[in-house]
Amino acid sequence: MKNEYVDSVLTRTIIAAFFAVYNALGYGFLESVYAAALEKELLKRGFRVTREMSVQVWYDGGPIAWQRLDMVVEGRVVIEIKSTASLPASASRQLYNYLKATHIQVGLLLHFGERPHVHRVFCAA
Repeated sequence: MKNEYVDSVLTRTIIAAFFAVYNALGYGFLESVYAAALEKELLKRGFRVTREMSVQVWYDGGPIAWQRLDMVVEGRVVIEIKSTASLPASASRQLYNYLKATHIQVGLLLHFGERPHVHRVFCAA
């Protein structure tokens, strides 16, 4: 039996869209530019995309804050976009916390840096 990641087909398609955007725009724009282009590319490919989705963060049985996510695709994959020269060490942890807050298992950290980079994050809980 072949071992597949959760939502591997969807994440592969999102990654292909990321590279299509990166190859067209290159490096140096703000995150909002890349988010708009990626949203357009994913919609063109037939996916349901929610931008800047707000989710509640809970602590000790009650809501304590709202957190805004860059993008959610098909309600199953959280996308975090970075366009900095270097990827902050905390970026993967930030995405992991978004997954915990949403109860979505899979996230993609898409870095539109000098060299494009994709990091897949999984949260079972």
